[in-house]
Amino acid sequence: MWTPRTRRVAIRSPLPWRDVCVGKCPEEGRHSDLGEVAPEIKASERRTAVAIADGTNEAQDNDFPTVERSRLQEMLSLLGLEMYQVQKLSLQDSLQISFDSMKNWAPQVPKDLPWNFLRKLQALNADARNTTMVLDVLPDARPVEKESQMEEEIIYWDPADDLAADIYSFSELPTPDTPVNPLDLLCALLISSDSFLQQEIVLKMALCQFALPLVLPDSENHYHTFLLWAMRGIVRTWWSQPPRGVGSFREDSVVLSRAPAFAFVRMDVSSNSKSQLLNAVLSPGHRQWDCFWHRDLNLGTNAREISDGLVEISWFFPSGREDLDIFPEPVTFLNLRGDIGSHWLQFKLLTEISSAVFILTDNISKKEYKLLYSMKESTTKYYFILSPYRGKRNTNLRFLNKLIPVLKIDHSHVLVKVSSTDSDSFVKRIRAIVGNVLRAPCRRVSVEDMAHAARKLGLKVDEDCEECQKAKDRMERITRKIKDSDAYRRDELRLQGDPWRKAAQVEKEFCQLQWAVDPPEKHRAELRRRLLELRMQQNSHDPSSGVQEFISGISSPSLSEKQYFLRWMEWGLARVAQPRLRQPPETLLTLRPKHGGATDLGEPLWPEPLGVEHFLREMGQFYEAESCLVEAGRLPAGQRRFAHFPGLASELLLTGLPLELIDGSTLSMPIRWVTGLLKELHVRLERRSRLVVLSALGVPGTGKSTLLNTMFGLRFATGKSCSPRGAFMQLITVAEGFSQDLGCDHILVIDSGGLIGGALTSAGDRFELEASLATLLMGLSNVTVISLAETKDIPAAILHAFLRLEKTGHMPNYQFVYQNLHDVSVPGPRPRDKRQLLDPPGDLSRAAAQMEKQSDGFRALAGLAFCDPEKQHIWHIPGLWHGAPPMAAVSLAYSEAIFELKRCLLENIRNGLSNQNKNIQQLIELVRRL
Repeated sequence: MWTPRTRRVAIRSPLPWRDVCVGKCPEEGRHSDLGEVAPEIKASERRTAVAIADGTNEAQDNDFPTVERSRLQEMLSLLGLEMYQVQKLSLQDSLQISFDSMKNWAPQVPKDLPWNFLRKLQALNADARNTTMVLDVLPDARPVEKESQMEEEIIYWDPADDLAADIYSFSELPTPDTPVNPLDLLCALLISSDSFLQQEIVLKMALCQFALPLVLPDSENHYHTFLLWAMRGIVRTWWSQPPRGVGSFREDSVVLSRAPAFAFVRMDVSSNSKSQLLNAVLSPGHRQWDCFWHRDLNLGTNAREISDGLVEISWFFPSGREDLDIFPEPVTFLNLRGDIGSHWLQFKLLTEISSAVFILTDNISKKEYKLLYSMKESTTKYYFILSPYRGKRNTNLRFLNKLIPVLKIDHSHVLVKVSSTDSDSFVKRIRAIVGNVLRAPCRRVSVEDMAHAARKLGLKVDEDCEECQKAKDRMERITRKIKDSDAYRRDELRLQGDPWRKAAQVEKEFCQLQWAVDPPEKHRAELRRRLLELRMQQNSHDPSSGVQEFISGISSPSLSEKQYFLRWMEWGLARVAQPRLRQPPETLLTLRPKHGGATDLGEPLWPEPLGVEHFLREMGQFYEAESCLVEAGRLPAGQRRFAHFPGLASELLLTGLPLELIDGSTLSMPIRWVTGLLKELHVRLERRSRLVVLSALGVPGTGKSTLLNTMFGLRFATGKSCSPRGAFMQLITVAEGFSQDLGCDHILVIDSGGLIGGALTSAGDRFELEASLATLLMGLSNVTVISLAETKDIPAAILHAFLRLEKTGHMPNYQFVYQNLHDVSVPGPRPRDKRQLLDPPGDLSRAAAQMEKQSDGFRALAGLAFCDPEKQHIWHIPGLWHGAPPMAAVSLAYSEAIFELKRCLLENIRNGLSNQNKNIQQLIELVRRL
């Protein structure tokens, strides 16, 4: 056997020395393959001699790694993720606004790849898995030195030397010049992320219709992790056949809904691609969607270093349309990366949870036969997909004949696919097999059931950590008492009923009276008396047991346990939601009451589900009542019990939870609660309290919450079936290195939720209230995004607010966003859209102008001071979906348009076009004044 020889070249580069270590086989002129040499190496025969050419000194020996590094460690180092193995990368870290947030940059080195992937995934970009790097050659880069000028170190070793094998194995890993396999990048990033960032990554991948990681391999310790917690946030909707109707609509968590599962695995070598076959099975018609990454995609042939053993999961969900649906019910598909012989534990799991397993192989050898023979007790159906002309045909037939009685299969369970096989016909045959299994009695499992099977096999389940389980137990102690949401709110959340609604009305009257020219003192005293009576009535109550349990949950000293608790509460409360909320989106539109006249302000726009915000509202009302009594001298300050509540809420805001700014039940702002919260926020942020306020307004259903979530990675509720009515705020941190350039330390984003109803009348209490709330939100803002479903659909309440604010001189930077909610193929901005928006006003703007008693109210919208037709204030956003839901993916055009809007907004903020930025103290004063 030849003796390999390696040369280490010191070129003064930051690259690991292993990246330039080359060993060549003199006989064949190729890089040697450690896989051929390693079996012959014995540790007892280690003999290493190091010869240093040109008299190089001992200091160079320090370049050698003193500790053997695994492939996983090398991959993490290559991607710049090694630092996140102790202190994991957090969701808040990934959402920070930085220089990179304003440019559409391409990765140039491997360490750029994780951040580029996260940025694209946050924007729901369908190209997020593309790990291609653009090598940037700097103009002042030094030329490569000639070999004669380089320091050389020659290493000779014996073939039996296992140190040589270690060195040689490093040279097989990707280098800064070699692209990283997308599956390796995904595994490395998940390993380096905390539970909440893992959850966000998986949720965004689901929206992009990517296959999701189910079992995360540990290539070092073979201690694989089942990602149950990471899947918890995914909720899917579908329509069962027969055709759509209220009774056929379903909405459920993918973790809890049960469906038949079908696994696709590879045994030894297969000429056919599992992932391509799965994509073809899942793709309706001739539209191929690459749910599973495969060999024919860019970088799909790059060797996987750490992702072999990964199990991926995806689903088919029916739309209720027979012409589109491949299967009549939801179906789960599983894909094991790598050979079953090397990943027997994962294969064992798949056989226990699947209704059928498809095994792709070219060869069935004695080793594989023994593996399959051990599955003889399994009740799972097995199907073989062979390419016999590449393999040993006679051998395959001999072993198959032996397996037929063992696995209880027949010749219909053996499929042959060669290059001449018609692909469409073959896919139809696979679908037919799946359909036959569905029609017969078969195993149906949820992801929770899969996790239970994984535990029995010894796999680690991410949800089993102590903090997560303690938070879950606390949530269950609260939710098990909720039998009926309305009754629970009435009996347990007592401060939010009539007392709060009446107090809000009195405070509104009192506030209006302050602006009167000569208010009667008797009326003022009467309002003050009524308010104190209501507040004393509220303060006489103690927090219910459920509220006390909630307060204990958010008071936990462990940040992780607190975050786990809030997530569990969101899901637990969603599970006990009233059945009437689980209806198709179109039927919910009929629940909206007609606006006009003296409408009851407590009447809901749609049934409001019980959520975390109700518990925080209750805390806010305890604080409001107590503060009001202290201000009036009815309660000594030393007897306060709830003064610490705003501090608890501010901590939740800092961890990324959206908090209610305007109460959705009364459509009013609890001023003491909000200002107390902002004061606590100011204390916690210390010197980093400069703010820019960005608000989004529009009629519900125009996609404004989805737009904000896609733009900044936020967590505002979307969809009428789950959206609360109030306005919510969420805080985004600006990276310290960028805050000076941007001019602020944080961006406070406000989503108007369901406040603006789009009333078609200019009269009535509802319209006046909506106009006042729109004025409040826009008055607080530096930047306001107006989300429109149609070019002329500017709600009258927003026009009313325009005219009010123009008189005050406070005009935020406005951006009108026309979202195409139906057509998925509309190209970019159309000039006629801008003309229509700036055309002379219609009835709504005339009514708004008359309410403000403006004689010039009949001018065009373009005449308002904030809207310069020469500047880009109007955006056309393409449709969100590419394809027909529920199997549609997010449109690439939508993602790119949202990124361009984000870049423009940040550019306006940086250039000072968004009015004067404020600190939190100034925001508090503005809230009080408005």
